[in-house]
Amino acid sequence: MAARNPGTGLELGWISKVHVNQPAVLRHAERIQTRRTVKSNWQAAWLLKAVTCMDLTTLSGDDTPSNVHRMCYKAKHPIREDLLKAMDMHDKGITVAAVCVYPARVTDAVNALKAAGCNIPVASVAAGFPSGQMPLQTRLDEIKLAVGYGAREIDIVINRTLVLTGQWEDLYEEIRQCREACGDAHMKTILSTGSDFIKTSTGKEVENATLPVGVVMMRAIRDFYWQTGNKVGFKPAGGIRMAKEAITWLMLVKEELGVEWLKPELFRLGASSLLEDIEKQIFHHVTGNYPVYHDLPMA
Repeated sequence: MAARNPGTGLELGWISKVHVNQPAVLRHAERIQTRRTVKSNWQAAWLLKAVTCMDLTTLSGDDTPSNVHRMCYKAKHPIREDLLKAMDMHDKGITVAAVCVYPARVTDAVNALKAAGCNIPVASVAAGFPSGQMPLQTRLDEIKLAVGYGAREIDIVINRTLVLTGQWEDLYEEIRQCREACGDAHMKTILSTGSDFIKTSTGKEVENATLPVGVVMMRAIRDFYWQTGNKVGFKPAGGIRMAKEAITWLMLVKEELGVEWLKPELFRLGASSLLEDIEKQIFHHVTGNYPVYHDLPMA
C-alpha cells in the first residue's frame, strides 16, 4: 500500500473556502465521456489496468462461504488464462487489487485466498455500513472485529447526519476514532476526508458513482496533496458495470491526478459485475467474437 496519510487537524477555515463551479464540472465530465476513446491493444491494456485496480465485491444478504470462495478464486484468476497467453500477459501476475465482503465473511475470504496461495488483501465494509446509523461504539467495535478476522482494508461509512447538520468537529472526531480502531489496516472512507482513501458511495444508494462527483473529489485530493504532501486514494463505487465506464474513470484519474494515482495503492474500482464485462471485451479482443454464456464462467 501507499504511505499512510498521517492526518491533519480540523481546519474549518480551509473547508469554508471550498467552492464548486457546477456547470464547469458537468462540462468537464461530459467531455471525458464523449471525447476520450481508446482502441484495440490500447483498450485491452487499459482494461487489464482496471482489473488490477478492482475491489471485487460481494455485499449481499445471502452471501455464504461457498460464493465467497468462488469469488476469491476469480480474484486470483480474473481473466481466462488462454486469453492472457494470447496477449503475452499470462506471467504478469494479473489479479484484482482486493476482495470486499461483510465482516462476517472476512474469515471465509482470508482462508480462501490463503488456500489459493495468493496475497490479495481482504477489505471489509464496517462502521454500520451502508447507513452508518449505529452508535459510535458499535461502529468502532465492528471495525476492530473485522481487523481481528484478518481484514487488511476497512471501508467505513460516515455518520451522514453530522454532515447534514453541519457538525464538522464531531464528524472529524468520529473519523479519527475509526482510523484508530483500524490499527494497521488501511481505511477507505465514504464521503469523507482524513483517510487513506475517499470513496464516492456505498453502492447501495439509488445514485452512486458519477463522473462530476469524481471530478470534485479528485480535485479535493489534489488540493490536500498540495497542502500537506500526503497522497490520498480514490475509489468510485456502485453502478460501474461496463468496461468502457472503467476506462473513462481511469482516464479521469490520469487527467486530474496523474499517472502516479493509476495503481491499486491509490485507485480502486468498487464493483461486483464489472469484471464480467471486462473479460467479455478481452475475449472479443483476442478472438474477434463475443463469448456465449458458458465461455466465461464467473465467480
